[in-house]
Amino acid sequence: MMRILAGSIVFLVALSGAMTAPARAAEPPAPDDVGKKCLTCHQRLSPGLYRQWSASRHGESGVSCIDCHGAESGEPDAFEHHGAMVATLVTPNDCGTCHAEEAEQTANSYHAKAGKILDSKDAYLAHIVGGEPIVITGCESCHGTKVEIDPDSPNRLASKSWPNSGIGRINPDGSLGSCSACHTRHGFTKAQARQPESCAKCHLGPDHPQKEVYEESKHGNTYYTNIDEMNLDSGRWVVGEDYYVAPTCATCHMSATRRQGVSHDVGLRIAWNLRAPISKRKDNWPERRKAMREVCSTCHGSTFTDGFFEQFDATVRLYDEKFARPATEIMNLVRASGKLENPAAFSNDIEWIYWELWHHEGRRARHGAAMMGPDYAWWHGIYEVAKHFYFKFLPAAREYDIEEVDAYIDDLLENDPMHNWLGRNTDQLKQEIRTGEMQKAYEKLFESSAGK
Repeated sequence: MMRILAGSIVFLVALSGAMTAPARAAEPPAPDDVGKKCLTCHQRLSPGLYRQWSASRHGESGVSCIDCHGAESGEPDAFEHHGAMVATLVTPNDCGTCHAEEAEQTANSYHAKAGKILDSKDAYLAHIVGGEPIVITGCESCHGTKVEIDPDSPNRLASKSWPNSGIGRINPDGSLGSCSACHTRHGFTKAQARQPESCAKCHLGPDHPQKEVYEESKHGNTYYTNIDEMNLDSGRWVVGEDYYVAPTCATCHMSATRRQGVSHDVGLRIAWNLRAPISKRKDNWPERRKAMREVCSTCHGSTFTDGFFEQFDATVRLYDEKFARPATEIMNLVRASGKLENPAAFSNDIEWIYWELWHHEGRRARHGAAMMGPDYAWWHGIYEVAKHFYFKFLPAAREYDIEEVDAYIDDLLENDPMHNWLGRNTDQLKQEIRTGEMQKAYEKLFESSAGK
């Protein structure tokens, strides 16, 4: 949907925090008559909303309610409101009227596709095992939902799909996403979007604990103990120049550096897909890695940066090669055997064990390594992966008495040097650690992680 812009907006600053901030108008343009009517009512009826707006850059620049919420007759969610056509939703198409570059970047980002969860195993699990109310308040609150029109009140939004500010929201005008997921209405401040708390509504918990990992990392520790030095309100926000004590989520994934501009495509600097059961390199991963290394190099030397990425990649390879690939192969063999007790997904215990190995524990391990959070890399990550792989998943697979499965597991435990520690003497294993003999099995993981 395209909104009617009633007031002058020439003084708007891009919400992303552009490289240089335009000068503010000495006298902000006054809202037109329709805009004034909006403000008069909302100042009285919703004073909190009004004060958020009035203190915002929008308010300072004379951008009023109708400039964002104004609609044209015929739009699916438009309705008449005190003599004006308005819509409740403000979509990326609407924000893109002024913030065209940011809207295009967002549309191309992984964030905008987050609503695809509606067709995923996660959504199936929540719908079947949980139920529709928890899908709405849980999954769709972060990922977004398809916003529907209320069938009993044409042009109004249905209560099952509104409110929703999910990052991949599917809007009635066909656009994807919600700018207010990060730039919370009605202040829309860039300072808020630059802080890790802005990401923390969704990036936390047992399957993707980026918030918790960041907080325990040295990056997070330094940020929270030096927050007053972060210059968060700055129009120009270049790491190493406008601030330097610590990075935030935005620093590494979105914000400007000495050689890169701001981008609302949060995946541009990510080389790995760590969400999948088995990790995958992304398309053009060398360019993505180069972009992230440039962020790191602002505060770290090349030896430090090289070492970090080799350690991180090696941990990803360890998870993949030692646990994820064998577990996935075993799970596929079990499914192909036709011996699962129940036909529905997630109606068998082994499916839950496998799911949590990669979806919860494996993700925690990989994200912990990616963000320098040792407790999540080991105790909440690989420790739990290993424990449940050896003592829950493998026994559950053997219970089906499938010849191919038993042969695969026997070969793994007897002939793979990463797995044949079971049944051996503890003192001998300790000696192999001291002499470096055991470490030889893992050298290939460091070699492949370095791209050699």
